[in-house]
Amino acid sequence: MANSSNITLAGVRRTAGPSVAGTSWRDRGPRLIAVVAGAFTLAQLVLVRPGMGLGWDETVYVSQVSAHAPAAYFSAPRARGIPLLVAPVTLWSSSTALLRVYLAVLSGTALYAALRAWRGLFPVRVLALGGALFASLWVTLFYGPQVMPNYWVAIGALAGAGCFLRAHADSTDQPAVWGVAVSAALMAWMRPTDALWITTPLLVLVVFLRRWRRAALLFALVAGLVVGAAEWVAEAYAADYGGLLRRLSEGSRIQGGLGWDIAVADQLRSLAGRSLCRPCTGPLPNPAVTAWWFALPLLAGLAAFVAIGDRRPARTLVPLACAATAAFPYLFLIGYAAPRFLLPAYALLAIPVADALLELVTAPDGRWRPLMGALVALGLAGHLAVQFTILHRTVARTDTDRHGWSRTAAELHRLGVRPPCLLTGNESVPIAFYAGCSSAATSGSNANSTAAVITRTAQRMPVAYLGTPTGRPPGYAHGWTAHSFDGIRLYIAPRTSAPTPAGGHR
Repeated sequence: MANSSNITLAGVRRTAGPSVAGTSWRDRGPRLIAVVAGAFTLAQLVLVRPGMGLGWDETVYVSQVSAHAPAAYFSAPRARGIPLLVAPVTLWSSSTALLRVYLAVLSGTALYAALRAWRGLFPVRVLALGGALFASLWVTLFYGPQVMPNYWVAIGALAGAGCFLRAHADSTDQPAVWGVAVSAALMAWMRPTDALWITTPLLVLVVFLRRWRRAALLFALVAGLVVGAAEWVAEAYAADYGGLLRRLSEGSRIQGGLGWDIAVADQLRSLAGRSLCRPCTGPLPNPAVTAWWFALPLLAGLAAFVAIGDRRPARTLVPLACAATAAFPYLFLIGYAAPRFLLPAYALLAIPVADALLELVTAPDGRWRPLMGALVALGLAGHLAVQFTILHRTVARTDTDRHGWSRTAAELHRLGVRPPCLLTGNESVPIAFYAGCSSAATSGSNANSTAAVITRTAQRMPVAYLGTPTGRPPGYAHGWTAHSFDGIRLYIAPRTSAPTPAGGHR
C-alpha cells in the first residue's frame, strides 16, 4: 500500500499550506474548475462564433447523420464517434449555429469532468491552471465547437490518465476504474489508432510492472478500447474496406504512408493558424508564435524533476509518458501537419506544466515569489495575446472560405443543379453538402466512383464538375456547359432525360 499512499497524498504538496490544500480550497475546488470550464464555453461562443460554416471534414461527418444532404464518402481512417456525438442535433435540425452552441456547451462540460477526474492528485489551483492553459490555446478554442474528433480524444486522454492514477492509488475507487474504461472507449470511439498510442504507457505499466498490476485496471483499459473500436473494426469487414488490415493499410496510404518522417517543422508552421499544412512549405512563423511550443518540453522536464524530488513521480510521469506517445506519430511518422493532431498531447501536458509553473512562483514554505511570479504572469499574458490573435485571424479566414462554398452552392442552384444532384471535382465534398448534393471522386483519398458511373448519373440527375479557371476538365466533362463563378469553373452536364423534381433531400 506504500505506493497507494504516495499517490493519495499527492494533493498535499510541500508548497501547499492551509490556503492551498486546506478546507477553503477543497470547498471551492469544484466551483473553481467550473469557472474555468464555463469560461471556455463562453470564449468559444464569443470568439469562434456559432455562425461559422462547416468545414470540409465537418461536412463529411455531419452528412452521415443529417437529412440535409446525402452521406459523403467515409474514408478508411475516419470513425463514427463524432457523427454519433452530433446526431442528437443533426438528425432534426440543419442549423449550424445550434450545432456549434451544442458542442461548445458539451465541450465545456467535458473539460470540467476531465479535470475533476484528477481530484486528490494535485491541488485545485494546479487543476484549474492546467485547465485554463489547455482551454486558452487557439487550437483548443477553435476545435472545441467543431465537428471534429481530436478534442474529444484529448478529453478522453486527460480523464483517462487521471482515473488510472486514482484507481491505482485506491483499489476501492470503483468510479475511477469505470472512468478508465469510459475514457478509453471515448478515445477509441473517436479515433481508434490514437487511442492505442495514448494508452500504450498505461498498458505497459499494468502488464509489465508488478507494483502496477491490477486485473481490474487491465480489464478496464482493454474493455474500453475494444468497446470503443468495435464498430470501426466491424465496419472494416461489413463495408468495402476489405477487412481490418486492409483498412489500416488504406488509412496509412491516405495519410501519405506511415513511416519515419520528421514533421516537427511542419507542426511549427501550422501553429500560425493553418488548419491543415499539406504540403507544408514556407518560412517558420514568428518566434513569438512558437515560443510556447518550445517552452512545453522545458516545463515538462521541470515538472518531472520536481515530482521525482518529491518522491511522488507517478502523477506527473504517467501523463507525460502518454503525451509523448500521443504526439510521436504526428511528429515523426507522417509527412504533414495539422495543429489539432496534438490536442491530446497538449491536454496531457497541461496539468504537469501548470504544476511546474506554480512551482516556479512558490517558495518551499508556500510564500509567493514576487519577481518570478511577475515574470511568469508577463509570459502568460503575452502567450494569451498571441493565441487570441491567431484565433481571430484563423476564424476570419475560415469564415470567408466557408461563405465562399455557400455562395457556390447557391450559384449551382441558380444554374439548375438542385437535389437530387451530384458534384465532382475540386472541393466537391464540402460544396456538395452546402448544395444538398452527393459528391464523387475518381481519384485521390476520396475516390468512390468512376467516369462511367458519373456519366450514367448525369442521364438521370443534375451533375456538375468543379474546376479551376486554368485547369482542363476530365474527359467525361468535355462538352459540358461551362460557367465562371467566384474563381471556380463550373461545368454542368447536359440533361438527356426529363429532370427529376427538385426539393427531395435525402
